[in-house]
Amino acid sequence: MNLPSDEITSLREALSAIRTDMASASEQASPRLDTVHPHFRASGRNLLHYLALRRHDMRALQRRLAAMGLSSLGRAESNVLASVDAVLHVLHRLSDSQWTAEAPPEVIDFDRGKELLREHTDALLGPPSPGRAVRIMVTMPPDAATDYVFVHNLLLQGMDCMRINCAHDDAAVWLRMIEHLRRAERALGRGCRVVMDLAGPKLRTGPLSPGPRVLRVRPRRDVYGHVTEPARLWFTGADSPQDAPSPSDAHLPVDAKWLEQLRVGDRVQFVDARGSRRRATVMEVTDRGCWAESRRTAYIVPGTVLRRKRAGSHGERETTVDVVTPRETTITLHQNDLLVLTRDLVPGRPATFDSAGILLSCAEIGCTIPRVFDDARVGEAIWIDDGKIGGRIEAIEPTRVRVRITQARVGGERLRGDKGINLPESALQLPALTEQDLRDLAFVAQHADVVELSFANSAVDVEALQRQLEILGSHQPAIVLKIETRRGFENLPDMLLTAMRAPSCGVMIARGDLAVECGFERLAEVQEEILWVCEAAHVPVIWATQVLESLAKDGMPSRAEITDAAMADRAECVMLNKGPHIVLAVRVLDDILRRMQAHHDKKREMLRELQLAHGLEEEAASPPFGPES
Repeated sequence: MNLPSDEITSLREALSAIRTDMASASEQASPRLDTVHPHFRASGRNLLHYLALRRHDMRALQRRLAAMGLSSLGRAESNVLASVDAVLHVLHRLSDSQWTAEAPPEVIDFDRGKELLREHTDALLGPPSPGRAVRIMVTMPPDAATDYVFVHNLLLQGMDCMRINCAHDDAAVWLRMIEHLRRAERALGRGCRVVMDLAGPKLRTGPLSPGPRVLRVRPRRDVYGHVTEPARLWFTGADSPQDAPSPSDAHLPVDAKWLEQLRVGDRVQFVDARGSRRRATVMEVTDRGCWAESRRTAYIVPGTVLRRKRAGSHGERETTVDVVTPRETTITLHQNDLLVLTRDLVPGRPATFDSAGILLSCAEIGCTIPRVFDDARVGEAIWIDDGKIGGRIEAIEPTRVRVRITQARVGGERLRGDKGINLPESALQLPALTEQDLRDLAFVAQHADVVELSFANSAVDVEALQRQLEILGSHQPAIVLKIETRRGFENLPDMLLTAMRAPSCGVMIARGDLAVECGFERLAEVQEEILWVCEAAHVPVIWATQVLESLAKDGMPSRAEITDAAMADRAECVMLNKGPHIVLAVRVLDDILRRMQAHHDKKREMLRELQLAHGLEEEAASPPFGPES
């Protein structure tokens, strides 16, 4: 193959100019690199080289190099300078010229880049499970504090990291979870890291005004209206109510003495809120309460009188329903509606209309951190409830903010209290650590191996957490940056260099809020960029949010979830959220990751033999249409 000398010279000059930029970026950042921990010093330099490389649009250059069979720069994240130098060496040899690269103190070659990432992953997440390099992290439900066997089974199936979300439960519950884990570790002879997630400044909608105190009890029916499953009522003592041991259609606290009189087969009769006569039959009596079943729909309100009747007995005993939980209120929003966000947390309410349908007052709801609107501007986007509702800020007033709804499903979207709010275009000045986080850190610093910094937006946020951990003592949990905002994504390199002052750190791609902040259509692109930048820094990545979610919740995964879990093997850890079938989800994910490990190593295809190839060999060994007649 004859290669034109002018093309070789042109490529050599173009790539040499890029290398000069890379070296200059590293040199200019020398004072910043001096603050990085020795474990990350070479990795920090490699990150700077990679960022300098990616400031250039490499597509045309890549195509020209590929035409000569030269380029491997598309897989150069972990050893970027060595990859550029390798191509330059070949280009110089093709033009019969000598070239000696000016190398920094340590040039990371391909093997060393992989080794550094492996070392940093082991330091953060612990040693890998045999036969599987990608770790599995599991978020703990409340059951982990009361059920040792549950934790034991998670560890047995392959859990490598126990994640405790500090937004839920309290220190006493967290401690019991950790104690169960330590016991399981001793029993199974394998370790597991404790990862604690600080709640952070999560913006949420405030409460709504309570609805009417009425409880609808409804049996399940088939398409013909026949009852297929009666409604289940749980009666429990009003003085010390007990939760139903399984799902119920109605939870009714009643007089304890009346409850003690109930027997299996008794009928409980009452007149409901519509004046309809209804009855339920007692099916089971326990020391915590009684189960009854009803085959007709009923509406129960405070003051409803319950009468016990027993076969063969003429006496009646009565009690009154005093407590009925208010029905949940919602606000239905359509495109072009106006929603008012108030700066106080008084209960919100839906819009009101007169008899002619004319709007009297707009829907209103509070915001849990109202000072964010001091940083917001008219015209900026706002997203609510994981992006289900979108709008634009139309006006900012002293006590409220007016939002024009621009996105809601056809027929309207229902908004409830305690739903997330995102302001991706606003320059919010919220610190990542809240007062609650500072209180929780005392426990975290003592018991956790890793602390996750939620809503990490800048290097200042990372420094604040580092200072607090230093104050709390010598035990320093490793820090994981949760990237879940647009600002966090844009400031990731700066935050990484700050986190790399410690001997261990990591990054979590929190895809829920991140998708809302960056736009769902951009999530895949943003996720890729985070993976590339972290590989260049040799920092392990945790792939999180909705991994095998349908499997964990319902026991059956979607096809897209399986593909998503398979792609997750490009990260160093995959996080599963809680659900009734989480143990099964861990087992399935463990199997998927073991299979994919033989095919992928980050972006590199390993070229394991194809199963299709084996199929062709077997097909060739026999006639294509079966045995000859």
